Amino acid sequence: MRCPFCQHEETQVLDTRASDEGDSVRRRRRCSQCDKRFTTYERIELAMPVIVKKNGSRTEFEPAKLRASLMLALRKRPVSADAVDGAILRIEEKLRSSGEREIMSGQIGELVMRELKRLDKIAYIRFASVYRSFEDVAEFRDAIDEIDLERKTSKAGAKPSLS
Repeated sequence: MRCPFCQHEETQVLDTRASDEGDSVRRRRRCSQCDKRFTTYERIELAMPVIVKKNGSRTEFEPAKLRASLMLALRKRPVSADAVDGAILRIEEKLRSSGEREIMSGQIGELVMRELKRLDKIAYIRFASVYRSFEDVAEFRDAIDEIDLERKTSKAGAKPSLS
């Protein structure tokens, strides 16, 4: 590891610790030439698949774009930042674990819709109306009916409490 102060190539590791989450290693180092100390972090680097857009162009995955899309749909909705962060992490994990080198943008849209449906039904309808290009009220009604059906199905499947 090169010293950030004098650019000397030889440094000595003084201390090594795993992070609290166990996803990185912190190393305290000392330069053998200038004797200054510095910290380095070692993290796992997993490549995200390249996004293939509808027009065939390819672009790198940008978490900021994903967050912006979710936040736009969730604007003025009672959803915590932690819940949004969790949704983003789940989407990123699905993309990483897919093992694909390329993924269609439509697949990401479907993942976003699935997460929004879990977080907030209104945000889901907002996103779906743009993503699926709703053209009339009937398409909104169909999306709302789909949510109502899922809600009724999940309530019917729930066991009654013994209170």
